[in-house]
Parts: sequence; structure tokens; C-alpha cells
Amino acid sequence: MSRRDDAPDALLRLILAGGAANPRRRLLERHGSPEAAFAAGAGGWRAAGMDLEQIRAFAAPAPAPLAAGRDWLSASPHHHLLGWHSPDYPPLLRGSPNPPLALFVDGDPALLWRPSVALVGSRSPSAGGRDNAAAFAGALTRTGLVVVSGMAAGIDAAAHESALAQPGGTTLAVLGTGPDLAYPRRHASLRDRIAAAGAVVSEHPPGVGPHPSHFPRRNRIIAGLSLATVVIEAAERSGALITARQAADSGRDVFAVPGSIHNPLARGCHRLIRDGAGLVESAADVIDGLAPQLTGLVRTLREHLHEPEQTPPEQPSRTDAGEHADYQKLWNALGHDPTGMDRLSERTGLTTAALSSMLLAMELDGRVSVEHGRYCRKG
Repeated sequence: MSRRDDAPDALLRLILAGGAANPRRRLLERHGSPEAAFAAGAGGWRAAGMDLEQIRAFAAPAPAPLAAGRDWLSASPHHHLLGWHSPDYPPLLRGSPNPPLALFVDGDPALLWRPSVALVGSRSPSAGGRDNAAAFAGALTRTGLVVVSGMAAGIDAAAHESALAQPGGTTLAVLGTGPDLAYPRRHASLRDRIAAAGAVVSEHPPGVGPHPSHFPRRNRIIAGLSLATVVIEAAERSGALITARQAADSGRDVFAVPGSIHNPLARGCHRLIRDGAGLVESAADVIDGLAPQLTGLVRTLREHLHEPEQTPPEQPSRTDAGEHADYQKLWNALGHDPTGMDRLSERTGLTTAALSSMLLAMELDGRVSVEHGRYCRKG
């Protein structure tokens, strides 16, 4: 089983307290865990900046949402809750503006550490726009990148479907509802397939329905998890442009696909290009632009985990094993049959965060392949 809170109640209470996120993040940073934060009492909560309404809600949350969160977490080993305090919290998102206090994850939480690209655009695209979304998503997935989108109608759905259609394809959906709900409702089957092959993510507790304010906030998570955002087709007033702006605010690359000057759904992309977004005509253009960020991501993960720069050779020597004991453990745990993250964690005793970083480095070095979140030696 992937690492999760031993006692999630305190973190659920903190999430359900609502209100400003900064005081609640500060509380976790000061006390180190949700349990210690809860034990700090009203005085500690007030010192962290929580207002009276938050303090009351933290002390005595509404019973129904708390029970719903508990029930969802216990319903499946694939249901996870990653809090701000957790070493498994995705580092790219942690470094973005206004990251969420916690993430509910249905699926593989290790996917949130893998290099990913957001594909976004119109909910009512042209046929050509839909084809472009499928082509970009398919090509990016085949290179090992994770396609991130918001599971909305149109471009989002086309991107997810194409990613899932690739051999070993995975994809990541960020929702504006709780992790258990699909919006639009007709995407319930798509939600289930994404959770089974990849991951569905939300900052909202189970049972929370759609609200107009949720979707711009959802877009910041899409941008924050991704190395780059590609806008396939978007009108001048489009939620996709919000995602693109949030990606730029996070210091990530923004790319846009140009279209006909007579297509109103191309105007948002043309505006982005005029404002400095990279013009891309194929997934290869995106991949070429991402090379420095991919190298930087691996370096960041290694620095975060205080790991060496190189991975071991295909058959590590005794010297390599002595210098890189964790890599040796992982290499020994890997075989030629695909193995899931949970089993690798059991075999090595390493955390999901550590394994994700090491596997990413080994995959980029051509030593490891991944299919549906399961890893094996390559070749």
C-alpha cells in the first residue's frame, strides 16, 4: 500500500475547517503533522492565524462531510490523501503559487511526481481541434510523459481518451468536484477508467459537487502539476487561458497551437502567441522545448531526496552498490515482470516519494520502462 496518513481524521478536520489556506499550511509547518497541529489547541491555532470560524470548524467539523471523507479513504487501497506536510506531496505543485492544502487521489499518487504536460482548450472544439488534442496527447504519452487535463467536455476529454488508448497509457485528471464525482456526469465512465489506469485528483473532499468558483481554482492545480501547458483551441474568453496564465505565474512554459484566422476558437491561442507563448505544431515541438525542464525536474527531485547525480549501471558492481545502496535495493526489487509501486515499496522499504524520483531518473536514463503505473527493467 502506498504511504498515507496513519490517522487521517486530523487532516480531514483541517481541510473541512475551510477559509484561508495560509494559516492552515502554517499550522502544519509549525507542528509537523495534522495530529500535532490539532493537539496545539485553540491557542496554537490562533497563533497560526486561523480566524474564529476556522477554529470552531477545526474543533467540531460538520459530522456528515467528516464521515464521507473517512468512508471514502477506507473504501479502497487506491484512495489516498496527501497533505502539505507529507513527503509524498508533489514537488512541482508545492513550488507553485497558492498550492492546495491537501489532495485527494483516486489511483496512483506516484503519477503526480512524473513529468507531465497539461493539454487544455475549448469545451466545444472544432473537429480539427479535437483531432489535434488526440494527436498531441497520443504522441506525448508514447514518449513517457503524463497528460494532465481537467476531464471537461471537448479538448480535455479528447486528450484523456487518447492518452488511455496508447499502450500502457496513463493520464491524470484534476477535478472541480470531489474525487468521487464526475463533471459532466456523462464522464463517469471516463473518470473510472482514468482512476484505474492513472489518477484522479481533487482538493475538494468526497461528495462536493460542481460550483463555478471551483474550476478556476482547479486550473491552478493543472498548471502547477505540469512542466508545461499546451492550449489546443480556445476562444478569447476561455478557462484554458486562465490555466495558461497560471502556468506562466508558476514559471512554467506555455505553448499554443495556431489555427485559421477565421476560426473564433483560434483567437485565444493567437493572443497567447502574441503575448509570448511558444507556437507549436506538433508534440515534437513541445518535447524539444521541455528538455531543460526535464533535466531540472530530475535534479530537483534528487536534491530534495539528497541523492547522487547518476543512476547505477544495468548490472551494478559492488562499488556502485556501496555508494548507491537505495538504487541497488530498487534495482534488485525490479524484475522483467511489471511491478506496482506498492510492491516495490514493500520490497525496498523506501517511500513512494523516494521511489518515484529514482524510477523517473532510471526511466530517463533508459534503464526502466513503465506501463499502467507498473515498472520493470528495460531490455
